[in-house]
Amino acid sequence: MGSPMNRHMVIAGGGTAGWMAAAALARFLPNTVRITLVESEAIGTVGVGEATIPQIRLFNQRLGIAEDQLLAATHGTIKLGIEFDGWNGPESRYIHAFGTIGRPLGNVPFHQHWLRHCCTGRAGALHEYSVAACAAHQNRFAPDLGRPELPTGLAWAYQFDAARYAALLRAHAEQAGVTRLEGRINHVAVDDRGHIASLHLDDGRAVSGGFFIDCTGFSARLIGDALGVGHEDWSRWLPCDRALAVQSAATAPLDPYTRATARTAGWQWRIPLRHRTGNGMVWCSAYQEEQDAADLLLANLDGAPLTDPRPLQFATGRRKAAWQANCVALGLASGFLEPLESTSIHLIQSGIDRLLQLFPAGDPIPAEVAEYNRQTAREWECVRDFLILHYHAANRPEPFWAAYRNQPAPDRLAHRIELFRATGRLFRDSDDLFTDVGWLQVLMGQGIMPERHDPLADTVPERDLDEFLTLARRHVANVVSRMPDHQAYLMREAAPGKNGEPN
Repeated sequence: MGSPMNRHMVIAGGGTAGWMAAAALARFLPNTVRITLVESEAIGTVGVGEATIPQIRLFNQRLGIAEDQLLAATHGTIKLGIEFDGWNGPESRYIHAFGTIGRPLGNVPFHQHWLRHCCTGRAGALHEYSVAACAAHQNRFAPDLGRPELPTGLAWAYQFDAARYAALLRAHAEQAGVTRLEGRINHVAVDDRGHIASLHLDDGRAVSGGFFIDCTGFSARLIGDALGVGHEDWSRWLPCDRALAVQSAATAPLDPYTRATARTAGWQWRIPLRHRTGNGMVWCSAYQEEQDAADLLLANLDGAPLTDPRPLQFATGRRKAAWQANCVALGLASGFLEPLESTSIHLIQSGIDRLLQLFPAGDPIPAEVAEYNRQTAREWECVRDFLILHYHAANRPEPFWAAYRNQPAPDRLAHRIELFRATGRLFRDSDDLFTDVGWLQVLMGQGIMPERHDPLADTVPERDLDEFLTLARRHVANVVSRMPDHQAYLMREAAPGKNGEPN
């Protein structure tokens, strides 16, 4: 790669992945590398990654992007979780809310005390002990309104226009010195060491570099086509292979959560923004024709459609190596997991963070590459297992759902389910993106109920337990009652036009 001051890093492709990488690398590698991003306006982006998880807040903070600036620039809304409709039967509904549920008592997790208290008939529903869940159901939001001695455990993310988010990041990146080149990649040259040497554009220009980041989407022009890294297929567990995306008119009230509704052969997403609503259908083509999926999607929009449904084809899985030679793949070039838990943008973020932690001093050494790939594979597998849980534990009658409910789960997931079913115990792997509270909500929301609680919960006298649960529920209700309406909060704190952002 050359000496530090002369290194040239080339990012192939823009969109969310390319501009996240450009903005972060320019911010955290100042005076270390020269960064060029090559993209073509003639090539569209997938553009369905409009819902995020709370880790995105840290990414923006590290770049110096204030929350009100982000929300104004992207017409964004607050996201407190994901509501799942119909996954445990046609009339079922539960929410995977962000943040904590209750608080531990002694060394025993809150949910174990709650499970014990359920036997008395006096416990509230699990979501009543979550500030995020209750605020979501009441369409309320404000930043943490607790006190240091009595925290709320509130966490939140964003729902935003992905194209506007990429534009915001582009402005930050270019201000930090990133050079953008307009052009379509015609050929990727590889040297005799098996390293990428240059990108050759349609107009004859060649862009040489020492390190390359592949953000070319499903085509994976660098990591796949040029370097020959194969794809690991996970469709035996995650069967959906088609999607349709459509925008519809904004509706009221403005929900501070994403919705995933189970349908005949897949599921439908709904992501409310201030100026429109993002919608889509994810389904398995072996069980449903595209026209039927489109008809079902359009018949279940909350507002009038603003665009025609845009089709996407994909294969669930990941690249067998995310870092090969002098190239790291991010975004869709590195693999695809359906957006059921809004992990697409986070996997870009974590890939960037991992690259910064393992950034090579010169030519990449095998140990750095191996560690990057090890961590990436483990993270993707953990996310994969969490998504599989939704299908494996679904309780719907249609042939699609019956087929994949009976598909054997990966060993680690099967063990986790059985341990929870038998004891209510949850143990988070160090590489697991999702918290115990996240697993708890989905396991129970999908109908997997523990057969007993932790015996340590029995050490608390019943009167004390009753008071503990009552105060916990009352605390949540008090915090949420002080929150303003979600839309009113946005209009006050992050109105379009504030901070000079465009309307």
